[in-house]
Amino acid sequence: MVNQLVTDLPQNRLAALRAELDRMGVDGFIIPRGDEYLGEYVPPSSERLSWLTGFTGSAGLAIVLADRAAVFTDGRYTTQLAQQTDPALWERRHVTEEPPAGWLKQHAAGRRIGYDPWLHPQAALDRLAASGATLVPLPANPIDAVWTDRPEPPTAPAEPWPDLFAGRSAAEKREMIAQELREAGEEAVVLADAHSVAWLLNMRGGDLDHTPLALAFALLRSDASVTVFMEPAKAGPVLREALGNAVSIEPRSALPTALAALRGRKVRLDPEATPAWFAHTLAEAGAEVAKGADPVRLPRACKTEAEQNGARAAHHRDARAMIRFLHWFAEEAPKGGLTELAAGERLLAFRAAEDRFRAESFPAITGAGEHGAIIHYRATDATNRPVKPDEAFLIDSGAQYLDGTTDITRTLWTGPAEPPAELRTRYTLVLRGLIALAATRFPEGVAGPHLDAIARRPLWEAGLDYDHGTGHGVGAFLSVHEGPAAFSRNAANVPLREGMILSDEPGFYLPGSYGIRIENLLLVRADPQAAGPKRWLGFETLTLVPFERALIDAATLGAAERAWIDAYHARILVEVGPTLDGPAAAWLRTACAPL
Repeated sequence: MVNQLVTDLPQNRLAALRAELDRMGVDGFIIPRGDEYLGEYVPPSSERLSWLTGFTGSAGLAIVLADRAAVFTDGRYTTQLAQQTDPALWERRHVTEEPPAGWLKQHAAGRRIGYDPWLHPQAALDRLAASGATLVPLPANPIDAVWTDRPEPPTAPAEPWPDLFAGRSAAEKREMIAQELREAGEEAVVLADAHSVAWLLNMRGGDLDHTPLALAFALLRSDASVTVFMEPAKAGPVLREALGNAVSIEPRSALPTALAALRGRKVRLDPEATPAWFAHTLAEAGAEVAKGADPVRLPRACKTEAEQNGARAAHHRDARAMIRFLHWFAEEAPKGGLTELAAGERLLAFRAAEDRFRAESFPAITGAGEHGAIIHYRATDATNRPVKPDEAFLIDSGAQYLDGTTDITRTLWTGPAEPPAELRTRYTLVLRGLIALAATRFPEGVAGPHLDAIARRPLWEAGLDYDHGTGHGVGAFLSVHEGPAAFSRNAANVPLREGMILSDEPGFYLPGSYGIRIENLLLVRADPQAAGPKRWLGFETLTLVPFERALIDAATLGAAERAWIDAYHARILVEVGPTLDGPAAAWLRTACAPL
């Protein structure tokens, strides 16, 4: 056991890991952000990347060699990465511009590089193997050997999610996916994504702070029976009754035996979403591994009518909380005295007062001034900054309601003076991009990457851009970030389908000065005006919160854009206005007046 005092400092943690790697006989180690469920959000016990490097972003990977080490992340976190890691210990790399495989090829070709087979999907390992390094699966994670005060894994109870909100029973879902397996000639599928397990079984839990998951694996067979692998103590009598006799619950330690029983059977694995350990274990057991997409991902993304109605109801409640916050902020911000953390806490209080609220869907991003330019900034006690008069303030937040998940970003002007012309011009370009995407009609078969540029065009015409995708999928009382569809040039070519919910969030960021991002959620709907032979789709805007009028340069808007904004604000007044009273209602009438 390594002395805890030795690993209190970043350089000592890195040195302790290198000593452990030397003991294990490897020349390096790859540390991903995710846990064994390969999720974006992980419990404290799986925050290995953060513990080792200091980087707390939700997307990243580190590689440690005996003589050098690097951390990789995407454009959302490059500024944060530079702030949170020591350049004397870590090279900072953009994961797209300088992929890990390229770095390995340059610095570790021919060397033995260890990895934890529970933390990497096989597809990711195949990409890394192209570096020429020899990838070595390790029997235990070396970080766990030197992380002396590692938290215990979560043990929150799992609970049923009512069919009333799901719109389809777990038995119906199991049979639907089992039918797909039968048609493919497959006898089982491993579901390693805890979101897929949650959707399939109408099961939720509290293992993560902001995503209502019970972390679990599952084995679904072609006869629609399921074995769930999680600690049985997490499943109380109410859940067991809801799951029924066709669903059994076993501890994770039972996985090797369950997989060994599949000898000679054809078993589907998603190589992008299943830890490599499963493929290795099934191959050793003599099973036939069939590579294929997780059969739950697409139906999970296409919300049922009940889930769509739940999303609308959740967004109405969320709009009321946000409008009360915006009214409060408009009165308090010009006075000074606010802080980033105080603003986030006040918004949380407004949301917590709403019916069916369960938690924030992610920690609120409250970036004042230059902090707004850090795309996924998170205020802490160490960074908490005053919210000053006459500056931009970016707040990106969301909530988990029992019937839906929300995500919204607004960029505000604190006042009392008029904002500078440059800020108004750029805010309006971002707003025009949001409107352009929200108003798009498109033929069936179009995918997210085809639409990403629509939101960027106003910025591109001005020689500006943003270094993140335009939008991500959103779950139904599940993760605020959900695949498989997204608005991004790097997204999978997955055609958009009715019932999908995605964010529309273009932005612009001037490091050291301000950040602008505006975000609404969109529901994919059939276009009722389509008259041609092709089937056409469009979007219904779910988010019902006014934009920052002080930052809109109305003179630069086209007639259609002005009409869209006026119609959107009028809709807010009709749908949300009657649920407010007093000063907040009066503020809303002013905020939603025609331009």
